[in-house]
Amino acid sequence: MNQPLDQRRFIAPWAPGSLPVVRTRTLVIGAGAAGLRAAIETAPHGPVMILGKAPAQFANTSQAQGGIAVALGGLDSCNDHVADTLSAGAGLCDEPTVREIIGQGREQIRSLIQWGMKLDRTPDGSLSLALEGAHSCPRVVRSHGDATGRELARCLTHRAQQFDSVRFAEGWYALDLITADDEQGVPVRGVIAFHSRHGPHAILARATILATGGAADLYAESSNPGGNTADGVAMAYRAGAPLTDLAFVQFHPTALWIEGADRHLITEAVRGEGAHLLDHAGRRFMLDQHPLAELAPRDILSRAIASLLARSGADHVDLDVRHIDGFAARFPGVAAMLASVNLDPGRDLIPVAPVAHFTIGGVMTSPQGRTSLRGLYAAGEVTCTGFHGANRLASNSLLESLVLGAAAARSAEQDDLDEPPADDRRPAPARTTPRDLDTGPMAAELKALMWSSVGIQRTGADLARAEETLDRWVLRAMADTFDAPPAWQVQNMLLVAVLITRSALWRTESRGGHWRADAPAPSPAFRCHDDWTRGRPTPTTRPVATLEPTPASH
Repeated sequence: MNQPLDQRRFIAPWAPGSLPVVRTRTLVIGAGAAGLRAAIETAPHGPVMILGKAPAQFANTSQAQGGIAVALGGLDSCNDHVADTLSAGAGLCDEPTVREIIGQGREQIRSLIQWGMKLDRTPDGSLSLALEGAHSCPRVVRSHGDATGRELARCLTHRAQQFDSVRFAEGWYALDLITADDEQGVPVRGVIAFHSRHGPHAILARATILATGGAADLYAESSNPGGNTADGVAMAYRAGAPLTDLAFVQFHPTALWIEGADRHLITEAVRGEGAHLLDHAGRRFMLDQHPLAELAPRDILSRAIASLLARSGADHVDLDVRHIDGFAARFPGVAAMLASVNLDPGRDLIPVAPVAHFTIGGVMTSPQGRTSLRGLYAAGEVTCTGFHGANRLASNSLLESLVLGAAAARSAEQDDLDEPPADDRRPAPARTTPRDLDTGPMAAELKALMWSSVGIQRTGADLARAEETLDRWVLRAMADTFDAPPAWQVQNMLLVAVLITRSALWRTESRGGHWRADAPAPSPAFRCHDDWTRGRPTPTTRPVATLEPTPASH
């Protein structure tokens, strides 16, 4: 009898023991900033394989327009950066984790400069720092104005390629983690992966580092370039790792909104330089909503825009950058993108609206990159460390990816892990003959449902109906076997969509990126992390970690 999708241990149709084997010392799944940084850190110790669905230049990192938030001294301090992060996180940040990650920011920037990353500088040669939303002072380092992600991906890829021990394996779709114990998944021995030309393989490793990105592509309107379909989150869940804080999805408030065009982001730094948000009467509506106006936290901006659009029936508001001198020189990427749709930032208003951007919840991970499963580490958007709390502070994500990527690799080196023995690959349950799944319509319906019912503004009734619908779709997708990445991807999307919806339904309050019209205030009862583990229909909870007060000296 088939198991429900959220109870199944495997979606792979092959028994690991029956597959061709590839061995490496360290396996990194994902070729974005977190994965590349992990590979660089562990490369001196032995062979590293970086497994990616696509080449590194197409990873989500390369699309990042903003920058890397880091306190570099002067008028700024780590304490100030911590305070801003805690404020944006709406009471759900783990303060020790926040301090640990922010405290390592300067070291990461020094390493990037040493490796040749080109960062914007002032005429006197010091790093140019930008102001972004909810930051109390300029602290965001950038490259080429609005191309930080592309330059970061170039720098890290080049650095990784300098190691003979690093092997890039592109075009591989990771399906399931291989574990010594099929039921609870300890320890992790590698992954079952599929390549369109090479077929399925068991890739075995001493340590496996998940850096697969998030799940924003579960939504119909998304800033992500494609591929952020929750694969790593789903794999970890099936192997027995807890997922945490899944209700919190961040929506970016300013994406280009033109019918038929891609939802290109207009970077936060544009508002840091003084851009205004206008309603259709030309009024700066955010002045009435928050003391920081256009520089309010992203959840507040996105909600304010969504509410205004719901009242007016319009599909966008306008971003006014006409008064910003030298806009094209400051933001060449944005200016070129606008020119491609015949918009002149010096003359035209820019139509914008919120889109799904970043999933704050993910695989429960320590600030050292360790998951609950021995031999499995994680870094980047696939994780939930407690750093972002209920709402990510702008440009903190690249910082976290760099710090956690390096930390996960160091943890893997420090831990006493064994090489997987040849006979330690237990078979997956028997499967029947593969059948086809019409994935296109199902994926489109799923994204539309998540956008309408589990999006910026939620209600208990909408969430309950969404859960019921998703459960029906899960039954449709429960054939014993599928044999192509589009079907596996939809299964992963369905699984994580169900869990996000359940977390949002369970969390009867509004906090950060999770807002419920039927419970519009935060509740002290929900100032906790909610953890979801395979086989348990309800979450367990953990308190938010705080620093112990320092005893007074006598």
